[in-house]
Amino acid sequence: MQLLDGKATSEQLKQEIADQVAAIKAAGGKAPHLAAVLVGSDGGSMTYVNNKVLACKRCGFDSTLLTYPDTITEAELLAVVAKLNQDPAIDGFIVQVPLPKHIDEEKITLAIDPRKDVDGFHPENLGRMLLGLPTYISATPNGIMELLKRNQIETAGKHCVVVGRSHIVGSPMSVLMARNTNPGNATVTLVHSRTPNMQEICQSADILIVAIGKPLFITADMVKNGAVVIDVGTTRVPDASDPKGFKLRGDVDFDKVKDKCSFITPVPGGVGPMTIASLMQNTLLARDFNQRKK
Repeated sequence: MQLLDGKATSEQLKQEIADQVAAIKAAGGKAPHLAAVLVGSDGGSMTYVNNKVLACKRCGFDSTLLTYPDTITEAELLAVVAKLNQDPAIDGFIVQVPLPKHIDEEKITLAIDPRKDVDGFHPENLGRMLLGLPTYISATPNGIMELLKRNQIETAGKHCVVVGRSHIVGSPMSVLMARNTNPGNATVTLVHSRTPNMQEICQSADILIVAIGKPLFITADMVKNGAVVIDVGTTRVPDASDPKGFKLRGDVDFDKVKDKCSFITPVPGGVGPMTIASLMQNTLLARDFNQRKK
């Protein structure tokens, strides 16, 4: 078993981005500028956003963090999005989810200018991804593809099973793995909560990518010997023995599955850091797009 170290791979990627940004600045160019909108005080969301701000600093980006109470109205948040859409200094921005229940996340996503949608969630960007056109690819799937590529994991002709069909991870992941690219060219099966023979299908996977948000859902009897296992899950599970009061758990029962795998991502330290590095890639692309537009 070999760990797929997302932390180390993401640091390599961020260094490459930082080198590009340093060259841009040396030539008199503008650094990429990422804005993040955080609503409320959810601990997980605050941690994710703070990590994104730190990544901006690491890459030489400018960053702006906009925080609002969870009492903000939908209309007020839409006004924030409209202002960021029009701000020429901001190359790309994200609105951290989940949002309070009184705010329609879909409405907020649709309001974001696709040219500044560095999360890659807007239907226009998802559609362009589906067609193989240049676009911002959703950060988590793109980060997984980069992790596979940089660890030279063969995907062509392999059976890839994706567990979970969200538009953020599972669905775009299934498309990317099937595309005529490297990584890619896999035969892909997408399973979800209504799949009756999920265990049997998972057992047949050469590459198993799990993104359902259910801690320890994938057990050893669901994994083929020698499989590559990518665990996207990060759930805070209460744990009185931990000083923080919780531990992060993935969707895969790591301790029982790891000995059956050829490669496996840890949680934390696997997919999470790659997601943030991929967001930095998208922000650099957004900066280049905005400079060409002027």
